[in-house]
Amino acid sequence: MKPFKFEQATTAVQASRTHVDAAPNARFISGGTDILGEIKEGILEVNILVSLAGLSGASEIISSDVGLELGALVTLVRIASDQSIVETYPALAQAAESVATPQIRNVGTLGGNLCQRPRCWYYRSPLFDCLKKGGETCFASDEGNKYHAILGAENCHIVHPSDVAVALLALEATVVVANASGDRQMPIGDFFVSPDVNMLAENVLEPGEFVSKVKIPEPSSGARSVYLKAKERQAYDFALSSVAVSLEVRDETITQAHVALGGVAPVPYSVPQVESELTGQKIREVDVQAIGQMAVKDAQPLSDNSYKVRLTASMVARAVSRLISE
Repeated sequence: MKPFKFEQATTAVQASRTHVDAAPNARFISGGTDILGEIKEGILEVNILVSLAGLSGASEIISSDVGLELGALVTLVRIASDQSIVETYPALAQAAESVATPQIRNVGTLGGNLCQRPRCWYYRSPLFDCLKKGGETCFASDEGNKYHAILGAENCHIVHPSDVAVALLALEATVVVANASGDRQMPIGDFFVSPDVNMLAENVLEPGEFVSKVKIPEPSSGARSVYLKAKERQAYDFALSSVAVSLEVRDETITQAHVALGGVAPVPYSVPQVESELTGQKIREVDVQAIGQMAVKDAQPLSDNSYKVRLTASMVARAVSRLISE
C-alpha cells in the first residue's frame, strides 16, 4: 500500500474542490469500510482521501410531514434502530439491519453503502485485469460465476452489493448529490449506472461530487413494505438474492406497487412488469407464485448461478405474500 494524504473537509465546497484538484487519484471517505479494503487489496491507488465526517448536517435524520431526510453519514446501525424508520419505512430498517456485522454497521454509512464498489472476486483480485478495471475480458462469463448477475447484464456480470439501495428503490427515494456549485437530485434509480453505460463506474458521480443526503417521501396510510435477503452465511454475507416490496393498499386493493431486486443485477433492479401486474389486484386474489415467476422471466443465468432464478422467484413470492397478509 502506497502512502497517501488525508484531509478533513469542513464544508461541501472544500471537499469538492480538494477532490477535483487531486483527481483522478482522490477519493471521498466516510466510514471507510469499503474503500480502505480496496486500497489494502491493491485494487485502488489514491494520493488523497477527503473525509466527509466533518460536514455539518451529514449525520442528521429529519422526519417531517413530507417524508424522511437522511444525511449521507448516518450510520447503518442508526437506520436499523431508529424507531420512526422501523415503524414507517420497515423495508429500509430491515435492509440496514441485514448488512454485514454489528461492528461494520456501527461504522458504515448510508452514503458509503450506496457507493460501494463491486464484490466480484475477479474485480477484487489483482491477478485479473477485468473489464471493470479497464481490461478486455469479463472472466465471470465462462466460469466461477456463482454469485454473479442473472438480470440486466451484457458484457460485465457484476452485482451491485448495496442492501439499502434495494429498499430505497422500492420506497421511491431521491438522492441528493453535492458539489462546489450546489446540489442536484435525482430518483435513486437514475443514480446508478450499469456497466453498459459506464464500465468503470457504478453511479453518476462526477469528480468533486458526493452523496449528501437521501430523501424518502412520506408513505400513505395504507402503505406497507418489506425487505428479504438470502445469503450463504446468516452471520455475515452479501446477498445471493434480495427483494424489497412496497405496496399501497386501500379497500383490500393494491393501488400502488414497487418491487426491487438485489444481488442479481449490476444495479438495484426494478421490475415494472410485476408492479403493473400487482397494481389494481385485490389482495386476496394475488397469485404470489405467478408474481415470483414474472419477476425472473427475463433472467439469463450463467453456468454456475441458475439457482438464483428459482431463489429470486421464491423471494419475491414470499415478500408479496407477507405484505398482503398484514
